[in-house]
Parts: sequence; structure tokens; C-alpha cells
Amino acid sequence: MRFNYRYYGSTTVDNSASATDLRFAPDVLRPPTHFVAEINRRLPFREAMSALHDVVVADQRYQAPDKTAYKAWLAENEDRLLADYMARAADLRARQEPLMQELKDVRTRKGAVLKPFFAAQRKYFDYLYENNRELWYVLDPVITVHPDRIFFECFSRDESSYAALSCSHDVFDRIGEFACGTTNIDYSEALYGQFQKIRDYKSTQLAIDPGGFQVSTADDPTFVEQKIDVPETWVRGFLQVSSAMSLPARTFELHPMDLHNFCLRLRRRKERTGPRSLRFILRPGEPVRVMFEPWNEEIVCRRSLYPGNVAEEIRIWGRRRLLLLERLIPVARSVTVHLMGSGMPSFWIANLPDMQFTLGLSGWTANDWSQAANFDLLAPRGDVDNDSKGRVFAALARRWLATADQLAADTGLSRLVVERALALYTQAGRVIYDLAQRVYRLRELTREPLPLDELRFASSLESEAWTLFALHAITLQRREAQADGGLRLAGVARSGDRKYDVALRLDADLRIADGSCQCNHFTQNRLRQGPCAHMLALRLAQGDRQESGQAA
Repeated sequence: MRFNYRYYGSTTVDNSASATDLRFAPDVLRPPTHFVAEINRRLPFREAMSALHDVVVADQRYQAPDKTAYKAWLAENEDRLLADYMARAADLRARQEPLMQELKDVRTRKGAVLKPFFAAQRKYFDYLYENNRELWYVLDPVITVHPDRIFFECFSRDESSYAALSCSHDVFDRIGEFACGTTNIDYSEALYGQFQKIRDYKSTQLAIDPGGFQVSTADDPTFVEQKIDVPETWVRGFLQVSSAMSLPARTFELHPMDLHNFCLRLRRRKERTGPRSLRFILRPGEPVRVMFEPWNEEIVCRRSLYPGNVAEEIRIWGRRRLLLLERLIPVARSVTVHLMGSGMPSFWIANLPDMQFTLGLSGWTANDWSQAANFDLLAPRGDVDNDSKGRVFAALARRWLATADQLAADTGLSRLVVERALALYTQAGRVIYDLAQRVYRLRELTREPLPLDELRFASSLESEAWTLFALHAITLQRREAQADGGLRLAGVARSGDRKYDVALRLDADLRIADGSCQCNHFTQNRLRQGPCAHMLALRLAQGDRQESGQAA
């Protein structure tokens, strides 16, 4: 996906004995967005921005082991091994020749199949190396200025971790005129070292430079123009994070020392075998207990009680990514944890003075936010006419931030229609759900809005579900209202000559809370990669029945 950036100058940091000035260069191709103020929470801000950098450069994919010791052993025993080989060389060559020929044929076929992919990949990385080498390390973060807050958002290099720093305006003094909006900022690896020079005794100014919008010619030599093909996975990841934030979750508070104990345990021991999960043992009114597998060592968080009503156990993987929060422990007042379920995403919000640092982790490190997670499909779905969508977006644009109930009151639409419209705009990158403040916010991820029509089917599963629904291949057999306002649905889906029994449990907001199906997709993945097409079709059938009943 092609993104065009144009910066007037570059981001700079000026340090002196008494002051630090952070001046970010925004994208001048976007509508004017600027903010200038002095920071009064200097040390927490420094630690939060440094943690944001740690997320940007994080890559916890598998790394090849160190073979130094093996090579040293090999050097000592090479003569003996060579003598053994020469004694059996003729026999080994005879057995090796047919195997090598077969392997050569396999590699030839593999190379022919993957040739277009490798050519495109090489072209992309050659472009980055020649035109903007800093993009080997980081993609420019997204910054949003709102009437009450400023947001910095980014992804890790392996795209399995998302981070957002939300700063209240109370973090700043002497706030001048500012323009709300979203822009990309020129951000480089060298800035990290400059952030470390922020001190509590030195005044620190943050400036999203408004000067870049006061020029009228593109011939100015200080312009820096970039045209880069951002991976679609990066864009898709942002959309999936916003959708996952609005899902139901088990929420509780942790004391910062509990998080410290987690990190200490991970630092002290290195797992050699699986499972490598954290198992949260949640009991109503009791301290949160966390089991570290495979050692089965338990940490009891005695200062952190679970406020839920149902006892359950939840396991999450990719736990070493929690070390990204390590340097925030001294300045955090508490940590709010949102667990979506076993193998599902989790969100960890470090509550700093007038700031929140949100770390969003995919189900496990190898399962990044973009490739396998279809969390937008769990949100309420359905057709929303263009007029209703426009009214919802216009109401949010006037407020900049609002709850679904507030937008329903402003537009005169039902809460269900408002949530459907917000889900569509979230998937289009124009709206984000603020998990810490529990509100929807206007946030244009791209300069030109992503077309909603092209995003109607976010995946092949959703397209298949609409096909099943249109062909009347799904039958709703049972519908039971629950005491909590949710629904239990049961039906039969037909796919070719086969029939599948499908069941769903929707919460009070008509989001998928649980379900089952006999198809291969659900059998292998459960809900860790989103619902299957048959479950989505059953929900569509329920929505059609509900709307038909309301019309009657």
C-alpha cells in the first residue's frame, strides 16, 4: 500500500544545561495538525517514550542459536571425524547421489513457485535501502492531537505488539494554540538517545511543529518527501487492534510490583521446553494468581483482587513481550489488564501520572495482528445505510470523542446501528476505540480514507458467510434470550453435501462471546483466529430475523 509523506525539515532535539526541546516534523500533506507546550511530567514522559521505542524495534521472532561452542568442539574433533568419513566415503556417496538429485528437483520446483514473491520482496527492500534506510528499523509512528489528549501509536517489527502512549493535556504547561487531527511524524533511531537526556531539573518543550504548514512551495530544499510502500500487514494490524479493543474482556488491576515479579521471573529463568504460557487463575474476590509454565511456579498477587463474578483460568503466550513494560514499573501507579480469553489478545495499560501506556499483545508472538486475527468479525455486523453512517461520523467529528450512547442520543439512531457504523469506520481506519478512557475517537490512519466498500468483507470467511446467508444455506433453529441481555443461537449450515451444527452465544451488545461448530476451521482454531464462516452466517440470520420482527 503506497503512502506518501512530506516533511518540512526533520525531527530535532535541542539539549542544553537547562532545557530540552523536542520538535517533531509532521506530514505536511495532511490537514494541519500541531501542538506546542512544555512538559511537566518529564521523567514519566521520558520513560514512556523510551518504552514506545522499545516496542518499535522489538522483534521476538525465532533467532538462530549461538554455535560458538559447537564450532570449537568441531575444530578439536575434525581430524577424527574426517578419518571416519573417508573410511566410509564410497558407500556414502552411492547412497547420497539419488537423494541429492531428488532434493535438487524439489528445490527447482520450489524456486519456480516462489520466484515472483522473492522478486517483489527484493524490490521492496532495495527501495528501502536506497531511499530511506531508517525504515529498516522503524516505520513512522502515528500521532493524534485531540481536545483532551495526545496519542502516539506504533507497531513492533514483528507486528505482534502494538503500543499507544496517551498523554492528557494535564501533562503539559503553557499550551498554545493547537490543531486537532492525525499525522505521521518524522521519527528516527537517533531520537532514542536524545530522549534519555530529558531530566527533571531541565525544562522540556514538546512541539509538533506548526511551521511546516506555513510554506507555499514544494521547491524549498528543507522539504523531505517520501513515497513508500507500507506493508499491508501494518495497516491491517492497526485495524485489527482497534477492533480487538472493543471486545468483551476480563479486567483487573495489578500492582506495579506484581508486574515486576513477572518480569523478574522471566529474567531469572529461560524455558527450554513447552508449554511457555502464563496461566491466570481468577477467583471472584480473591488475589489474582499466575502460574508460569512449564515450571509450574505460582505468583500470588496479594495486592490485586479479581473483581469478576465467575471463576476461570486463562492462558496467554508470548509472555516475554511483557518485558517491554519493564522500565515503566518505577513510574506506574497501577497496571490494568484486559484478557480476551485463552490464546486471544491481551492489553496491558500502565497507568502513569496523567498518562496511559497501552501494550497490545497478539495471542502469541508468531501470530501477528494482521495475518491470522479476524477480531473485527466478532463485533456487531450488519448493513448500515450511507446516511446513518454519515450521521454517526459527523456527530463524532463534532465531538472528537464520544461513547456509543452519546452518539445515539446525538443522531437519534439506535445504539445497535451506531455500533455497527463505528465498527465499519474502525475497520476503515477512521475511528479508534480508546480502551483506557472507554470512548470512540476520531483518528484518520491514512491521509485519504480507506474505501469502505472495499473493506466490506474483511476476510474470505466473512465473504463466505454472506454467500451462505444469501443462498439460504443457514437455518436458525433456536433463539434463547439470556438473563444478562445476551442471546443463545443454534442452527444448521449446509455446505455442499455436508451439514454442520452451529451454536453461538452473543453478549448484550450482540458481539460473539462464545460458540461452536463442527467445521474444520473451528475444530483446529476455536475462536483464536476469529469465528468460522458458519458462525458468522448464523449471526447474520439472527440479525435478519430481528430486523424483520422490528419492521413487522
